[in-house]
Amino acid sequence: MADSTILDEEDPNQAGMMDEMCILVDIDDNPIGSASKLDCHRGAGLRHRAFSVLIFDSDNRILLQKRASDKITFPGVWANSCCSHPLDIESEKETYNAIGVKNAAVRKMEQELGIPVGTIPVDNLQYVTRMEYMARMNEVWVEHEIDHIMIVRADVEVSPNPNEIEETKWVSKKELEKMASDHDAGNLEIAPWFDLIRVNLLDNWWNDIDDMSKHVDGKIHRFMEERPDRAGLSIMDKHRVAAEKCIARAIEKSTEPRLRGAMMHLIEGGGKRLRAVLPSLVGEAVGTHHKGHHDLGAAIEIIHNFTLVHDDIMDNDPIRRGRSAVHIAYDMPTAINAGDAMLALAFEMISESADIKDEVMRDLVRVIGRMVRKVSEGQQMDMDFESRSDGVSEQEYITMISGKTAAMFETCAQTGAMLAGASEEIQETCRLWGLETGLCFQLMDDLIDITGDTETLGKPAGSDVLEGKRTLMAIHALNQDPTNLPTFHLIFGNGEAGSADLPQAISEMEAVGSLEYGRKRAMEHHAEAHRHLAKLNKSEAKSVLEGLTDWQLERIS
Repeated sequence: MADSTILDEEDPNQAGMMDEMCILVDIDDNPIGSASKLDCHRGAGLRHRAFSVLIFDSDNRILLQKRASDKITFPGVWANSCCSHPLDIESEKETYNAIGVKNAAVRKMEQELGIPVGTIPVDNLQYVTRMEYMARMNEVWVEHEIDHIMIVRADVEVSPNPNEIEETKWVSKKELEKMASDHDAGNLEIAPWFDLIRVNLLDNWWNDIDDMSKHVDGKIHRFMEERPDRAGLSIMDKHRVAAEKCIARAIEKSTEPRLRGAMMHLIEGGGKRLRAVLPSLVGEAVGTHHKGHHDLGAAIEIIHNFTLVHDDIMDNDPIRRGRSAVHIAYDMPTAINAGDAMLALAFEMISESADIKDEVMRDLVRVIGRMVRKVSEGQQMDMDFESRSDGVSEQEYITMISGKTAAMFETCAQTGAMLAGASEEIQETCRLWGLETGLCFQLMDDLIDITGDTETLGKPAGSDVLEGKRTLMAIHALNQDPTNLPTFHLIFGNGEAGSADLPQAISEMEAVGSLEYGRKRAMEHHAEAHRHLAKLNKSEAKSVLEGLTDWQLERIS
């Protein structure tokens, strides 16, 4: 049984199969390892290999199955004849002539449909093509597969396993079209992978079932939206460019060249600009978006950079975003002054925006002011943790990051909805999404600090351990038997003197489950974020917000 409380309420047989090891693949379908079926399908998901079999009878009807209500992912939906995953075993990993996925298909057709091995010979399965797709079921479960599609002509009797399949039926092309209409009307549900096959491929195949040779290709059809961390969604790029123009315009107001240079130093170093675009994305998702959202996003981004300037001073970090921190590139007094000026500029920018109505200005300033206070409180807690001789509790840590990190995401979402004219209920939904996303973001950042590298991070890898940061993973490790973490206890908080022993310390943390615990808690907040997003109406902007939510986990998946 997979070790996760997430399966406690699921059917025992289905939960047991979540231990099966799927084949992880890169974007070109090359195997890169393996992971449990559970880990492949929860959270942001992991790209893995799958297969779909389409069985046609002599009357040119396709066999469909309705997935059992006991299924963990996509229960009760209509799908193609057989669909599952090759496992990380020798007979199903072989790629030559697609023999691996064919062997897996024969195994699953017997297990799901009751078709005895040998009834449909492996050689009769016609491999046609592959497709990559991603489909989210809910806040917990997701599919991200490169699906190998096979077709066969076979008049077979089926004896469905009721734990897998609720119903089967043979349908003609016309009958499938009627099912598709019912699906579009919300009267039944077709599995997302089969619907992609139906819409994009099947119509051209239907009359060539006995000889699919002209349709065989070496392609991987991409039937999925781009992720926010990949070559850009236009909606995000649009808002990012607009917000950056607002940022530059605000900072150019400073007439003192050295101060202006110090303020721009960190901003010019790059960054994801998430806080700059979030108000606009939320505004588009819930109501009316306007230029005031760009001013708002720019202001919050400037405040974010102000906190980073001061954070680097307080933490004595010399590197930020791969370049010298502001207090190193300039000097300490200038860095402090630049941070102060950036905070002032942000509020000045909001108050002068021609596109922010007076009637919302008071609430807007109140919420942003509260954010700055909560960030400062969170930073103070973080510093206090380092000098405390008693243990820091997990709840104290969550309270700290709720201010230091999550408050900005929370404010971006709430104020973005506020400016869009959304109801108080929707504003609260957006606020809660921002809070949970921010908590997930920080937990993942803490994990990345340990598992990443200096070049990628833009700061020394593992610095949190060396500096004695009370991250969630450190708190978990400190609560374990110290005899299992001798190196960790030796170097924790000892600075660069312990850097040579850092890999061993991290190995000890991994061995006692501290890293997995951090990831598990991040996934819990990730699921809560999706639960709140699900309350919003469908839109392009909502889809981007869903992608951003998943991206938090994908950063190390």
